[in-house]
Amino acid sequence: MSIDTSSDPSVRNGHPAGLSTLFFTEMWERFSYYGMRALLVLFLVESVADGGLGLDDKTATAIYGLYTAAVYIVALPGGWVADRLLGAQRSIWYGGIIIMLGHFTLAIPSVYAFFLGLIFVVLGTGLLKPNISAVVGELYRADDPRRDAGFTIFYMGINIGAAIGPLICSTLGESESFGWHYGFAAAGVGMLLGLVQFRWSLSRLGDAGRAPSLDASIPEDRRRMQVCWRWLIGLLALFAGFVGLLMAGVFTVDPLVLAGQTTIGIAVLAVGYFTYLFAFGGLNTVEKKRLVVIIVLFFGTAMFWAGFEQTGSSLTLFAERYTQRVFGGFEIPTGWFQSLNPTFIIILAPLYAAMWTALARRQMAPSTPAKFGLGLIIMGLGFVVMIGAAKLVVAGNTVLPTWLILTYLLHTMGELALSPVGLSATTKLAPRRYVGQMMGIWFLGTAMGNLVAGLIAGGFHSEAIADMPGLYLQIVMTTVGSGLLLLVFSRPIKKLMGGIE
Repeated sequence: MSIDTSSDPSVRNGHPAGLSTLFFTEMWERFSYYGMRALLVLFLVESVADGGLGLDDKTATAIYGLYTAAVYIVALPGGWVADRLLGAQRSIWYGGIIIMLGHFTLAIPSVYAFFLGLIFVVLGTGLLKPNISAVVGELYRADDPRRDAGFTIFYMGINIGAAIGPLICSTLGESESFGWHYGFAAAGVGMLLGLVQFRWSLSRLGDAGRAPSLDASIPEDRRRMQVCWRWLIGLLALFAGFVGLLMAGVFTVDPLVLAGQTTIGIAVLAVGYFTYLFAFGGLNTVEKKRLVVIIVLFFGTAMFWAGFEQTGSSLTLFAERYTQRVFGGFEIPTGWFQSLNPTFIIILAPLYAAMWTALARRQMAPSTPAKFGLGLIIMGLGFVVMIGAAKLVVAGNTVLPTWLILTYLLHTMGELALSPVGLSATTKLAPRRYVGQMMGIWFLGTAMGNLVAGLIAGGFHSEAIADMPGLYLQIVMTTVGSGLLLLVFSRPIKKLMGGIE
C-alpha cells in the first residue's frame, strides 16, 4: 500500500520535511567531528617548533582514545538532559553551539585552549549526537514503512560529512601556508553552517523532539525538574572546578594511566551490571539466555572498535611517516586517508543491504552472532594487509597508498557486517524494562573499545619500527580468532536468542 503525500506540505520526496533539517545538521556536525579528528594525533605529535604539542606517540594516542571514548560516554547524560529538561530540539541547538565554540577554541594557539576545546566538543557532542537520532525516529510512526528508509538517508548524511571533513580540514591544517589551527577553525565553520540551517529550517520538525518528558506546567513534574537542574548544575560546577585545578597545575593527570584505569573501570562496571541483572534483575529463563547473547555482543563490539579505531591513531601515523604521498609534485595530506572509510560506506552500504535481503529471501542470511564473527574476521584481514606493509617499512622502504586503501576497504566491509546489527539486536534482546539501561551499557562497550584502541596504538611508536609486523599480527590473531569462535558457536548462541532474529 502506498502513502499519499502529494498534498501534504510537511512531506518532501515521500519523507517528512524535517528529515532534511536533521540530514544537513548531522552532515555538518560529522564534518566538524571527523575533520578535527583527522588532525588530532598529527597535531599532538608534531613538534612544538612546527606548531604542535610535541607529545610522544603513547601519550598522544592515549589522549585520542580518551577523547573518542568520552564522546560515547557523555551521550548517556546527554540523552538524560534532553529527556528530562530541554527536549531533543533544544539539546541539538545548544549542543551544536558548544561544539562550534569548542572547535574555535581549538583554533587558539594555546595548550590550555586546546584541551578546553576538546572538552567543549565532547560535551556538545553528548548533547547533540544521541538526540538528533531520536528526533529522526519521532518524525515517523512506529509502523511507518518509510522509517527504515528515513534512517538510511540520515545515515548517508553522516557519511557525506565524515568524507568531506578530513579533505578540507587536513588540506588547511597540514598546509605550510595555513597550519593546524586553520584546520580546527574550518571544523568550527562547518558546525556554524549546520547551526544556521538548523535554525532556518527548524519549523519543519514540528513537535518532534520539542518537549521534554517532564511538563513544567504540572507541579510534581516541575519539582522533579528543579531537582534535576540542581544536580546537573552541581555536577557541572564540580567538573569545571576539576578542570580549573588541572589547568592551574594543582595536580596533573597521566593520559596513559587514566586511559588504562578508565578501561578497567568500564569493564568492571559492565561485569557488575550483568551480574546484578542475573542475580537480582527478576529475569525469567528466556531473558537470562538473551542476556548471555548481549554479553557476547558487548565484548565483541568492544574488540571490534579496539581494532577499527586504529584509523585515527596508529594508521594515521603510518600514513604520515611510512607512506608515499607525493605524486606529480602534489603531496596527499595525511588526513585524506580518513575519508576512505565513509566513502566506502556510501558505496558499499546499498550493496550490503541488497545482499542481506537476497540471502534472507533464500533463508540463507547469517544470524547476528555470525555477522559479528564475519565482521571481526574481515576487519582482522585488513591488518593482515598491514603486516605486509610493515615488513616493507622494516626493510627501509616507504609503501604505496594502496596498502592503506585496501586496509580501509576491508575495515569498512567488516564494519558493515557488524555495526548496523549490534544496536538493533540489543534493543530486541534486552528485557523491556531494561532497554534504556542496556543502551547505555552498549555505548560503554564502544567507549571501552576506543580506549583500548588508543592504548594499542601507543605500541606503534617510531622507536619500535621492528616490532610493527608483530604488533599487527597480535591484532590479527585476536580479532580473527574471536571472529572464528563466534562463527563456530553462532548456532548455540542463536538458540539463546529465543527466536529473535
